Amino acid sequence: MFMHLTHVLEISIRHGQPALFLFSEEKIPEQLLLYYLDNLKATFFQGSSMPEGPEIKRLSSRLKKVLVDKALAGVEFTYQGLGAYNQELLSQKIVDVDSRGKALIISFSEGLSIYSHNQLYGKWLIVRFGKVPKTNRSQRLVISTNRHSAFLFSASDIQVLKTVDLGSHPFLSKLGPDALGNATTKNQVLEQLVSKRFRRRSLGALLLDQGFIAGLGNYLRSEILFNSKLHPLEKPMNLSEGSLDVLARNILGVTRQAYETSGVTNDLGRVSQLKEKGVKRSRFRFAIFSRNKMPCYVCNKKIIREEVNGRRLYLCQGCQPKPL
Repeated sequence: MFMHLTHVLEISIRHGQPALFLFSEEKIPEQLLLYYLDNLKATFFQGSSMPEGPEIKRLSSRLKKVLVDKALAGVEFTYQGLGAYNQELLSQKIVDVDSRGKALIISFSEGLSIYSHNQLYGKWLIVRFGKVPKTNRSQRLVISTNRHSAFLFSASDIQVLKTVDLGSHPFLSKLGPDALGNATTKNQVLEQLVSKRFRRRSLGALLLDQGFIAGLGNYLRSEILFNSKLHPLEKPMNLSEGSLDVLARNILGVTRQAYETSGVTNDLGRVSQLKEKGVKRSRFRFAIFSRNKMPCYVCNKKIIREEVNGRRLYLCQGCQPKPL
Protein backbone atom coordinates (compact mmCIF):
# COMPACT_ATOMS: atom_id res chain seq x y z
CA MET A 1 0.00 0.00 0.00
CA PHE A 2 2.88 2.39 0.77
CA MET A 3 4.41 1.91 -2.66
CA HIS A 4 1.07 2.43 -4.34
CA LEU A 5 0.48 5.67 -2.45
CA THR A 6 3.99 6.91 -3.18
CA HIS A 7 3.43 6.23 -6.86
CA VAL A 8 0.19 8.24 -6.73
CA LEU A 9 2.05 11.12 -5.12
CA GLU A 10 4.82 11.01 -7.71
CA ILE A 11 2.20 11.28 -10.45
CA SER A 12 0.37 14.08 -8.65
CA ILE A 13 3.54 16.15 -8.30
CA ARG A 14 4.70 15.42 -11.84
CA HIS A 15 1.40 16.72 -13.20
CA GLY A 16 1.02 19.60 -10.77
CA GLN A 17 -1.90 18.13 -8.81
CA PRO A 18 -1.98 18.82 -5.06
CA ALA A 19 -1.14 15.59 -3.28
CA LEU A 20 -3.39 16.22 -0.28
CA PHE A 21 -6.35 16.64 -2.61
CA LEU A 22 -5.82 13.05 -3.67
CA PHE A 23 -5.93 12.01 -0.03
CA SER A 24 -9.22 13.79 0.59
CA GLU A 25 -11.32 11.06 -1.00
CA GLU A 26 -9.54 8.17 0.74
CA LYS A 27 -9.87 7.30 4.42
CA ILE A 28 -6.21 6.87 5.34
CA PRO A 29 -5.20 6.11 8.95
CA GLU A 30 -3.47 9.04 10.65
CA GLN A 31 -0.31 6.98 11.33
CA LEU A 32 -0.04 6.04 7.65
CA LEU A 33 -0.59 9.63 6.56
CA LEU A 34 2.16 10.89 8.88
CA TYR A 35 4.52 8.18 7.61
CA TYR A 36 3.68 9.12 4.05
CA LEU A 37 4.15 12.85 4.58
CA ASP A 38 7.50 12.23 6.22
CA ASN A 39 8.58 10.31 3.13
CA LEU A 40 7.18 13.10 0.96
CA LYS A 41 9.47 15.63 2.64
CA ALA A 42 12.46 13.33 2.44
CA THR A 43 11.99 12.41 -1.20
CA PHE A 44 10.73 15.54 -2.91
CA PHE A 45 11.74 18.41 -0.67
CA GLN A 46 15.22 17.17 0.17
CA GLY A 47 16.14 15.74 -3.22
CA SER A 48 16.62 12.15 -2.08
CA SER A 49 17.11 9.22 -4.37
CA MET A 50 17.75 5.59 -3.57
CA PRO A 51 21.42 5.05 -2.70
CA GLU A 52 23.09 2.31 -4.70
CA GLY A 53 25.71 -0.25 -3.76
CA PRO A 54 28.69 2.15 -3.77
CA GLU A 55 26.93 4.64 -1.48
CA ILE A 56 25.93 1.93 1.02
CA LYS A 57 29.42 0.39 0.92
CA ARG A 58 31.04 3.76 1.69
CA LEU A 59 28.49 4.31 4.44
CA SER A 60 29.35 0.94 5.99
CA SER A 61 33.04 1.92 5.99
CA ARG A 62 32.28 5.21 7.77
CA LEU A 63 30.05 3.52 10.34
CA LYS A 64 32.63 0.81 10.92
CA LYS A 65 35.27 3.42 11.66
CA VAL A 66 33.25 5.13 14.40
CA LEU A 67 31.32 2.18 15.89
CA VAL A 68 33.23 -1.11 15.71
CA ASP A 69 34.91 -2.23 18.96
CA LYS A 70 33.89 1.00 20.71
CA ALA A 71 32.11 1.12 24.07
CA LEU A 72 28.51 2.10 23.36
CA ALA A 73 26.98 5.08 25.16
CA GLY A 74 23.50 4.60 23.76
CA VAL A 75 21.28 2.54 21.46
CA GLU A 76 17.83 3.97 20.88
CA PHE A 77 15.23 2.63 18.47
CA THR A 78 12.17 4.78 17.84
CA TYR A 79 10.60 2.49 15.25
CA GLN A 80 7.84 -0.14 15.43
CA GLY A 81 8.52 -1.70 18.81
CA LEU A 82 12.24 -2.25 18.32
CA GLY A 83 12.90 -0.23 21.48
CA ALA A 84 12.74 -3.52 23.37
CA TYR A 85 16.28 -4.18 22.09
CA ASN A 86 17.76 -0.90 23.37
CA GLN A 87 19.20 -2.18 26.65
CA GLU A 88 20.18 -5.59 25.31
CA LEU A 89 22.26 -4.10 22.49
CA LEU A 90 23.73 -1.34 24.67
CA SER A 91 25.49 -3.97 26.79
CA GLN A 92 27.26 -5.41 23.74
CA LYS A 93 29.92 -4.24 21.30
CA ILE A 94 29.54 -3.80 17.56
CA VAL A 95 31.91 -6.25 15.87
CA ASP A 96 31.24 -5.47 12.22
CA VAL A 97 29.39 -3.17 9.84
CA ASP A 98 29.02 -4.33 6.26
CA SER A 99 26.85 -3.93 3.19
CA ARG A 100 25.14 -6.57 1.11
CA GLY A 101 24.00 -4.94 -2.09
CA LYS A 102 21.91 -1.99 -0.91
CA ALA A 103 21.32 -3.40 2.58
CA LEU A 104 23.35 -2.52 5.67
CA ILE A 105 24.18 -5.01 8.43
CA ILE A 106 25.42 -3.95 11.89
CA SER A 107 26.57 -7.03 13.84
CA PHE A 108 26.82 -7.19 17.63
CA SER A 109 29.05 -9.31 19.83
CA GLU A 110 26.38 -11.62 21.23
CA GLY A 111 24.78 -12.84 18.03
CA LEU A 112 22.31 -10.14 17.03
CA SER A 113 22.42 -7.90 13.95
CA ILE A 114 20.54 -4.79 12.84
CA TYR A 115 19.38 -5.05 9.23
CA SER A 116 18.35 -1.85 7.43
CA HIS A 117 17.55 -0.90 3.86
CA ASN A 118 17.39 2.80 3.05
CA GLN A 119 15.07 2.38 0.05
CA LEU A 120 14.13 5.84 -1.27
CA TYR A 121 13.83 7.61 2.03
CA GLY A 122 16.33 6.37 4.60
CA LYS A 123 19.44 8.34 5.48
CA TRP A 124 22.28 7.79 7.94
CA LEU A 125 24.06 10.80 9.46
CA ILE A 126 27.16 10.66 11.67
CA VAL A 127 27.79 13.53 14.08
CA ARG A 128 29.88 14.26 17.18
CA PHE A 129 28.41 12.79 20.36
CA GLY A 130 25.93 15.21 21.92
CA LYS A 131 24.99 16.80 18.60
CA VAL A 132 21.65 16.23 16.85
CA PRO A 133 21.39 16.69 13.07
CA LYS A 134 19.07 19.44 11.87
CA THR A 135 16.51 17.69 9.69
CA ASN A 136 12.76 17.35 9.18
CA ARG A 137 13.10 13.59 8.86
CA SER A 138 11.76 11.15 11.45
CA GLN A 139 14.40 9.49 13.61
CA ARG A 140 14.37 5.67 13.56
CA LEU A 141 17.60 4.75 15.37
CA VAL A 142 20.62 6.35 17.01
CA ILE A 143 23.75 4.47 18.08
CA SER A 144 26.28 6.42 20.14
CA THR A 145 29.79 6.03 21.48
CA ASN A 146 31.46 8.64 23.69
CA ARG A 147 32.76 10.35 20.52
CA HIS A 148 30.15 9.90 17.76
CA SER A 149 26.46 9.29 17.17
CA ALA A 150 25.08 7.57 14.09
CA PHE A 151 21.48 8.51 13.30
CA LEU A 152 19.16 6.66 10.93
CA PHE A 153 16.25 8.73 9.63
CA SER A 154 13.10 7.91 7.63
CA ALA A 155 13.95 4.30 6.75
CA SER A 156 11.00 1.91 6.71
CA ASP A 157 12.81 -1.44 6.55
CA ILE A 158 14.63 -2.04 9.84
CA GLN A 159 14.88 -5.32 11.73
CA VAL A 160 16.84 -6.91 14.56
CA LEU A 161 17.76 -10.49 13.68
CA LYS A 162 19.94 -13.31 14.89
CA THR A 163 23.18 -13.04 12.93
CA VAL A 164 23.02 -16.74 12.06
CA ASP A 165 19.62 -16.18 10.42
CA LEU A 166 20.76 -13.44 8.01
CA GLY A 167 21.24 -15.97 5.23
CA SER A 168 17.55 -16.85 5.27
CA HIS A 169 16.32 -13.25 5.32
CA PRO A 170 13.69 -12.74 2.55
CA PHE A 171 15.72 -10.00 0.83
CA LEU A 172 19.29 -11.08 1.55
CA SER A 173 18.69 -14.71 0.56
CA LYS A 174 17.63 -13.68 -2.96
CA LEU A 175 20.61 -11.45 -3.75
CA GLY A 176 22.93 -12.29 -6.61
CA PRO A 177 26.72 -11.83 -6.42
CA ASP A 178 27.62 -8.46 -4.91
CA ALA A 179 29.19 -6.10 -7.44
CA LEU A 180 31.44 -4.79 -4.66
CA GLY A 181 32.16 -8.14 -3.05
CA ASN A 182 35.85 -9.03 -2.90
CA ALA A 183 35.06 -12.54 -4.08
CA THR A 184 32.92 -11.51 -7.06
CA THR A 185 34.72 -12.08 -10.37
CA LYS A 186 34.06 -11.26 -14.00
CA ASN A 187 33.46 -14.96 -14.68
CA GLN A 188 30.70 -15.03 -12.07
CA VAL A 189 29.01 -12.11 -13.78
CA LEU A 190 29.35 -13.87 -17.15
CA GLU A 191 27.77 -17.00 -15.67
CA GLN A 192 24.82 -14.91 -14.52
CA LEU A 193 24.45 -13.26 -17.94
CA VAL A 194 24.29 -16.55 -19.86
CA SER A 195 22.20 -18.45 -17.30
CA LYS A 196 18.71 -19.64 -18.22
CA ARG A 197 17.26 -17.34 -15.60
CA PHE A 198 18.70 -14.13 -17.04
CA ARG A 199 19.82 -14.61 -20.64
CA ARG A 200 16.45 -13.69 -22.18
CA ARG A 201 15.93 -10.52 -20.12
CA SER A 202 16.40 -7.04 -21.59
CA LEU A 203 19.43 -5.34 -20.09
CA GLY A 204 17.41 -2.30 -19.05
CA ALA A 205 15.38 -4.47 -16.69
CA LEU A 206 18.09 -6.98 -15.80
CA LEU A 207 20.54 -4.45 -14.39
CA LEU A 208 17.99 -3.40 -11.75
CA ASP A 209 17.32 -6.97 -10.62
CA GLN A 210 19.14 -7.51 -7.31
CA GLY A 211 18.93 -11.26 -7.89
CA PHE A 212 21.19 -10.79 -10.92
CA ILE A 213 23.92 -8.63 -9.41
CA ALA A 214 23.42 -7.00 -6.02
CA GLY A 215 24.12 -3.31 -5.58
CA LEU A 216 23.32 -2.02 -9.05
CA GLY A 217 20.79 0.78 -9.41
CA ASN A 218 19.54 3.50 -11.67
CA TYR A 219 22.60 5.65 -12.30
CA LEU A 220 24.88 2.61 -12.53
CA ARG A 221 22.55 1.03 -15.10
CA SER A 222 22.80 3.98 -17.48
CA GLU A 223 26.56 4.30 -17.00
CA ILE A 224 27.27 0.58 -17.47
CA LEU A 225 25.21 0.36 -20.66
CA PHE A 226 26.82 3.48 -22.11
CA ASN A 227 30.34 2.26 -21.38
CA SER A 228 29.43 -1.09 -22.94
CA LYS A 229 27.86 0.60 -26.01
CA LEU A 230 24.69 -1.42 -25.49
CA HIS A 231 21.05 -0.38 -25.84
CA PRO A 232 18.77 -1.22 -22.88
CA LEU A 233 16.61 -3.43 -25.15
CA GLU A 234 19.53 -5.76 -25.89
CA LYS A 235 19.42 -9.22 -24.33
CA PRO A 236 22.41 -11.31 -23.20
CA MET A 237 21.34 -14.19 -25.46
CA ASN A 238 21.84 -11.99 -28.54
CA LEU A 239 25.27 -10.63 -27.63
CA SER A 240 28.63 -11.85 -28.90
CA GLU A 241 31.20 -13.28 -26.50
CA GLY A 242 33.17 -10.06 -26.86
CA SER A 243 30.18 -7.87 -25.97
CA LEU A 244 29.32 -10.07 -23.00
CA ASP A 245 32.90 -9.82 -21.78
CA VAL A 246 32.86 -6.01 -22.05
CA LEU A 247 29.52 -5.84 -20.25
CA ALA A 248 30.70 -8.09 -17.41
CA ARG A 249 33.87 -6.03 -16.99
CA ASN A 250 31.87 -2.79 -16.89
CA ILE A 251 29.34 -4.12 -14.38
CA LEU A 252 32.19 -4.61 -11.94
CA GLY A 253 34.50 -1.82 -13.14
CA VAL A 254 31.99 1.04 -13.23
CA THR A 255 30.51 0.03 -9.86
CA ARG A 256 33.91 -0.26 -8.19
CA GLN A 257 35.06 3.06 -9.63
CA ALA A 258 31.91 4.66 -8.21
CA TYR A 259 32.80 3.26 -4.80
CA GLU A 260 36.41 4.40 -4.96
CA THR A 261 35.60 7.91 -6.25
CA SER A 262 32.47 8.73 -4.21
CA GLY A 263 30.13 8.18 -7.13
CA VAL A 264 32.10 9.37 -10.17
CA THR A 265 31.45 7.04 -13.10
CA ASN A 266 32.72 9.23 -15.94
CA ASP A 267 36.05 8.42 -17.58
CA LEU A 268 38.67 9.62 -15.11
CA GLY A 269 40.89 11.12 -17.82
CA ARG A 270 37.91 13.10 -19.06
CA VAL A 271 37.11 14.12 -15.50
CA SER A 272 40.60 15.59 -15.08
CA GLN A 273 40.20 17.63 -18.27
CA LEU A 274 36.78 18.90 -17.19
CA LYS A 275 38.11 19.87 -13.76
CA GLU A 276 40.88 21.89 -15.38
CA LYS A 277 38.19 23.81 -17.26
CA GLY A 278 36.42 24.64 -14.01
CA VAL A 279 33.47 22.28 -14.57
CA LYS A 280 31.59 21.49 -11.34
CA ARG A 281 31.28 17.96 -9.97
CA SER A 282 27.58 17.77 -10.78
CA ARG A 283 28.51 18.22 -14.44
CA PHE A 284 31.53 15.91 -14.64
CA ARG A 285 30.37 13.09 -12.33
CA PHE A 286 28.50 11.05 -14.96
CA ALA A 287 29.24 10.15 -18.56
CA ILE A 288 25.53 10.04 -19.42
CA PHE A 289 23.20 9.86 -16.40
CA SER A 290 21.19 13.08 -15.80
CA ARG A 291 22.65 14.63 -18.99
CA ASN A 292 19.42 14.75 -20.99
CA LYS A 293 19.72 16.74 -24.26
CA MET A 294 23.40 17.40 -23.64
CA PRO A 295 26.03 16.31 -26.19
CA CYS A 296 27.59 12.88 -25.80
CA TYR A 297 31.24 13.08 -24.80
CA VAL A 298 32.12 10.45 -27.42
CA CYS A 299 30.06 11.18 -30.56
CA ASN A 300 28.55 14.61 -29.76
CA LYS A 301 24.97 13.48 -30.43
CA LYS A 302 22.31 14.56 -27.95
CA ILE A 303 21.68 12.26 -25.00
CA ILE A 304 18.05 11.23 -24.54
CA ARG A 305 16.05 10.23 -21.49
CA GLU A 306 13.63 7.31 -21.51
CA GLU A 307 11.52 5.45 -18.97
CA VAL A 308 12.71 1.85 -18.80
CA ASN A 309 11.23 -0.53 -16.24
CA GLY A 310 9.57 2.41 -14.53
CA ARG A 311 12.82 4.29 -13.93
CA ARG A 312 14.60 7.02 -15.87
CA LEU A 313 17.42 5.89 -18.11
CA TYR A 314 19.77 7.94 -20.27
CA LEU A 315 21.32 6.77 -23.52
CA CYS A 316 23.13 7.95 -26.62
CA GLN A 317 21.50 6.87 -29.87
CA GLY A 318 24.85 7.20 -31.62
CA CYS A 319 26.88 5.05 -29.23
CA GLN A 320 24.06 2.70 -28.20
CA PRO A 321 22.14 1.72 -31.36
CA LYS A 322 18.75 0.08 -30.93
CA PRO A 323 18.83 -3.65 -31.75
CA LEU A 324 17.17 -4.69 -35.03
